[in-house]
Amino acid sequence: MKFLEATVSTLLCGVITIGAHAGVRGGIEVIELPAGVTSARYLNRNVLVVQEPRAAAFVGIPLEAKPGVHYLELNDRRIEFIVTDKAYPEQRLTIKDTKMVNPPAADLERIARETALMRAQYRRFSPLVHSPFPLTRPAEGPVSSAFGLRRVLNDQPRSPHAGLDIAAASGEPVISPAAGVVSLTGSFYFNGNTVFVDHGGGVITMACHLSTIAVAEGDAVKRGGLIGAVGATGRVTGAHLHWSLIMNGERVDPAAALSLMADPEPSGPALP
Repeated sequence: MKFLEATVSTLLCGVITIGAHAGVRGGIEVIELPAGVTSARYLNRNVLVVQEPRAAAFVGIPLEAKPGVHYLELNDRRIEFIVTDKAYPEQRLTIKDTKMVNPPAADLERIARETALMRAQYRRFSPLVHSPFPLTRPAEGPVSSAFGLRRVLNDQPRSPHAGLDIAAASGEPVISPAAGVVSLTGSFYFNGNTVFVDHGGGVITMACHLSTIAVAEGDAVKRGGLIGAVGATGRVTGAHLHWSLIMNGERVDPAAALSLMADPEPSGPALP
């Protein structure tokens, strides 16, 4: 089983040992928990905890995390794990619509309002019904931009790329990567037509730049259910799907979750 940027920490005889590979910033750490533990926190935020086949916490590591010792907090103890650095490449892009790089003053209020809406989505923590892992790829096509790229737009440094871009023709279907509830839809300045799906346990996915949206807020969606179509809305260089994965409030590498666990829902993740 491959874990990509996810790693596993194992509980043996009450002692926490760290696997051969340490977690990286922007990755996912999977930590086995003592039996009966139902909640855990990292950086003062609840994290996804599953009970089957064994209790485990799934920790989203911030892209800006400092390398070194980090801690998962339980009610009566804390578990130590290591985060290592990762060098993310630089990506330079030319955006023809310059207001998408330097927005006019008239659009700043809208952008601030939309940013607040998105951050509220990142903070969601709904009850978990089934483990969402492994996630299903939301669209067919090659990866055109990986997670974490240090972006330079029109020769101006911007925030790192906090998602995965999948190149596909406009109109191609976009599906939900796991069962969940549509928590927000809308047309956003930078992200274009966007759908958020809440999968429970602090796991949220976001699909951006859609040509059409096929769901409404409050809709329950199944794994593989249609949520929209690939498009070129918002800040883009061409048609593609921008796909973000949020865990415990942090945007992490979606590629790390595609083959994270071998068992589909509802059996939960299969730890070694």
